[in-house]
Order: sequence, then C-alpha cells, then structure tokens
Amino acid sequence: MKILIATASLSDVAWGAAHGMLDGVLTTHGLLADEDARDARAHLQELCRLVHGPIYASVRLIDSAGAYRDGKELAKLSDQIVVQLPLVEETLGAMRRLSADGVRVAATHVFSTAQALLAVRAGASSIITPLDLLDGAGHDGVGVVRDIRSAFNTSAAECDVVAVHPSSPTQFGACAIAGADAAAITFDLCRSLLFHPLTDRGVEQFLGDAARLRHTWPVN
Repeated sequence: MKILIATASLSDVAWGAAHGMLDGVLTTHGLLADEDARDARAHLQELCRLVHGPIYASVRLIDSAGAYRDGKELAKLSDQIVVQLPLVEETLGAMRRLSADGVRVAATHVFSTAQALLAVRAGASSIITPLDLLDGAGHDGVGVVRDIRSAFNTSAAECDVVAVHPSSPTQFGACAIAGADAAAITFDLCRSLLFHPLTDRGVEQFLGDAARLRHTWPVN
C-alpha cells in the first residue's frame, strides 16, 4: 500500500521523501484557490520534483473553457498530476471531459460502492474516500474501503482506492487489510509511523507487515 502525505507544504513533502516513505501527495483543498496562478504553478512543479509518484491536485473550479485552473492546464505541468473533483452531479460532465482528454481524475467525497462505480463510469482513475464518516449502512470508513475494493474485484471496474486521514497506525494497517491502494496521512502521523511500537525497524517493517496481512486476510 502506498503512502501519500495530505499536505501542500513543501517542507513536509521533503521530509517524507528524505525518509523514503512517500509515494505521492494529496494536496490540501485550497492550494490553487489561495495562491496566484504563478505561485501555484511553481508549487506544483516543485512537488513533482520532490516526489516521483502521483500528485493529487485539488481544484475548486473546473470549467470547459480551459482557464488556468482547469484540469487540462494543470495536467500539462506533469503526467504525475491527478485532478481531484468532488463526486457530485455538477462535476460528472467535467470528469468525463477530462478523462476523454487523457487527464487522470480522482473522485473525492465517495462514501459508497454505488458512488465508486458511478465515478469509474465517469472516467475516474482514483476513488478517494474519507475514514471519519459512516455510510448509509452504518459502515465506518475502513468498511467502505473494503466494500469498494470487493466490488471492483468482482466487476470490470478498475480504479485505485485511496483512504484519507487514518487516525492511527492501527487504522492505517486496517486500510491495507481492507484493500486500499494508498492511504493519505497527515504529517504528524507520518512521523509517528517511524516510531511505531509494533516494530523495532521503523516504518518499512510496519508496512511490510501490513502488506503481508493484506495478502493473507480474506476480502469480504
């Protein structure tokens, strides 16, 4: 399972990369909204330089006119960039357009298997689901991850499942067992994994244990 840091801070990303425990970045919601276009562009380019994996770029407004904040323009910066869009009716058209143009799209605010399959049909290449909310059946976030992964395993749908903000190393391991492809963790939790009490060798041993559990634990 991959580790993403949920941040827009270059220093946080550099720390994670230096410790060999960073596979990508899930940027915070206001990265492009709160900076001018030039600063945001330079910021994203620096993130791509620091990390070889995906950069999930948060964008508030996606339109079809090709404005600077449009996902097509963002994708020109690097093939690492995946444009985040909330899964609501108003954005389904944008997902389809971006996907048709070869832009990778991540659907956020996904709380159920039905929503995940809808996002895949709209062209999403990644599903981002929070861990701090219950779905309609009362499942917690890890249960939703497990259900989505199980649905993908029994259908033609192909999509990465990203669990956002596990609250502890234990929940992080549970995400791996549930079949998440990546977990987006905060900088503080990222640091704590280096000193996890279940291991004497730091995060690499912990992640190795999680990976082995994922292969031996039944997916229901």
